[in-house]
Amino acid sequence: MLEHFGDKIEYLEEGLVLHPRPETLKTIQKYKRDMITLRKSIWPLRELINGLQRVESDLIKETTRVYLRDVYDHTIQVIDTVEDFRDILSSMVDIYLSSISFRMNEVMEVLTVIATIFIPLTFISGVYGMNFKYMPELNWRWGYPTVMFAMILLAVSMFIYFKKRKWV
Repeated sequence: MLEHFGDKIEYLEEGLVLHPRPETLKTIQKYKRDMITLRKSIWPLRELINGLQRVESDLIKETTRVYLRDVYDHTIQVIDTVEDFRDILSSMVDIYLSSISFRMNEVMEVLTVIATIFIPLTFISGVYGMNFKYMPELNWRWGYPTVMFAMILLAVSMFIYFKKRKWV
């Protein structure tokens, strides 16, 4: 049963690294609950076997005591394995949250670059959209193309700057 859980956890871990999804988090939580249930089931068994091993009775022979020690050791191993799986699952939740945070940071980085490029362009178009009467470049024949060229030049130069800084 623990090998089956181990295989499931390993498969889940591979999927978590490649494609973290909300369903993965639900599966991790389900496995954590299963590990807690399993631990609650095995813990009393450990105490029972330990008690049988220590009791002085003619009904329990020395060969049975050897068997009980072996069963007790196996029970301890199972409990340790369950605890290890719980720790792995807890760290998988942290990996999931880190992956989601990393993806969100990448999206925010792109949105910030786009906003940074368009804010000065919005300002320039806002100034020229006020329709003041005494803006000398409004009466120039090449005023509109010059402003458009300046806006394009500004956007391209900012994009190149961001490229050199490896922000894009």
